[in-house]
Amino acid sequence: MSADKAPGPRERLLEAGQDLFYSQGASVGVDALLKQANVARRSLYEHFGGKDGLIEAVIRRASEQDIAWYEEALAGAEEPRTRLLGLFDRLDELVANADFRGCRYFATDLALTDPQHPAHAETDAFRQRLRALLVTELTALGHDDPGRAAEQLHLLIEGTLVMGSTRGNPHPARAARDLAARLIG
Repeated sequence: MSADKAPGPRERLLEAGQDLFYSQGASVGVDALLKQANVARRSLYEHFGGKDGLIEAVIRRASEQDIAWYEEALAGAEEPRTRLLGLFDRLDELVANADFRGCRYFATDLALTDPQHPAHAETDAFRQRLRALLVTELTALGHDDPGRAAEQLHLLIEGTLVMGSTRGNPHPARAARDLAARLIG
């Protein structure tokens, strides 16, 4: 009989970081991270070299999860146009959730003013991967300029996430979907 092994300090730090950085921002204190993860300060430095390394690792981990979310959202139909528009339906569900706090990548970039912070490379890599997914769909659709259209759809996605975090309009994805429909024809 084998018991499930409890997550170790590294995993607990990643989980605490992902939760706290999303709910409170990258400026959350180290003591709050350590308390939520229930680890000693030494664990943070052993596994991540400090808070900056943890932020970078959390963004990398979240990026994998978020790209999987986008891939799943795009897999909801057979036809590329329907998949792309369906993505905005899924975004509508996401931003309407009471726990939604906006785009973690945008918030991270705003919070970390040092342009050399390693987390910026991770936020950029996430955006490049998302645009590549959009280009793939637009190419399958036969769009005449999939790169440019992917930039425009990405702008609509980011705008939806930012506007959704303000709570002024609970359904910005619906307006973005209308614009996306015009963009992709």
